[in-house]
Amino acid sequence: MTTVAAHPEHGPDDPCPEGIEVYERALREGGIDSRDASSVPCLVGTGLLRPDARDTGRLEPVPPALVLHRRLRATTDRAAVERRRQERLAEAFAPLLRIGGRSTAAENPAIRAISGTGPINEAITEAMTGVEGELLCVQPNVHYNDSRGAAAQVVAMDRDQALLDRGARIRTLYQHTQRHMPLVLARYEQLRGDAEARSLDEVTDRLIVADRDVAFIPAGKDGTVALEVRHPALVEFLAATFYRLWWQATPMYPQTVHRPSLNGITPRQRAIAGLLVEGHTDAVIADRLGMNIRTARVHIAKLAATLGSESRAQLGHLIWRSGILDRGA
Repeated sequence: MTTVAAHPEHGPDDPCPEGIEVYERALREGGIDSRDASSVPCLVGTGLLRPDARDTGRLEPVPPALVLHRRLRATTDRAAVERRRQERLAEAFAPLLRIGGRSTAAENPAIRAISGTGPINEAITEAMTGVEGELLCVQPNVHYNDSRGAAAQVVAMDRDQALLDRGARIRTLYQHTQRHMPLVLARYEQLRGDAEARSLDEVTDRLIVADRDVAFIPAGKDGTVALEVRHPALVEFLAATFYRLWWQATPMYPQTVHRPSLNGITPRQRAIAGLLVEGHTDAVIADRLGMNIRTARVHIAKLAATLGSESRAQLGHLIWRSGILDRGA
């Protein structure tokens, strides 16, 4: 008696050699006795053999192309089901991803969102404790005259002095409107070390770059969310942007530089003239130059009187004709 070997385990998409031999025989003979195919049940399972309608004891071969088409269609159907399942999962998790969107530091350590004034200050303080070279800062229109600004200044003084004591240097850019603020002036009278400040009519939004290793920029208008940037290319770009502004800026304390007027037009009025010809409103001009709207309108009125303008439209024309925007500050 001949012992039939056990049928090897395999998937339906991977016909075994024994099954292929039996199938080839069924093709040659136009069919095969069902008992001869009992040792290879995969042929019936995959649909390559099916019962012969004319003889219930026999199996007839099914064209391989037809079987392949059926199996591919089944695979496509399963893939469609999986895609629909993925879409349902994405929809179900969308609210959770929005809630947990701020905790992506592990996935993208180069940029981390920090929420809350306290955590932001802690992250900045931690970054500054390791500064050995330089700290670059942009401080646009800081309201030092309110209680919050004064309290923040006290904290910053201790932190900055510790940095200077380690031999590092601080470079800070302000707007011109901050040049004579008592707290700003007192800061540079009290700091001991290589701390220098300069000012411009317009600066970027708040920026801190520590040793070109990490930078902090705001991620919202209310100052309660910040981005901690550690990507080398981005940090270098921010530092380069700072220095492009720095070399155009006017030194502040301890050097006091008088910026002369030109044909009766002050540097502040030239800055306003540039924004006027761009079509900005008084409110936008005041915001960009860090002054209140009443002060901006006083400067605009003086500019109009100097140029002999009788209307806003005429003022723009006279600014262009005067050439004051083509001359250095």
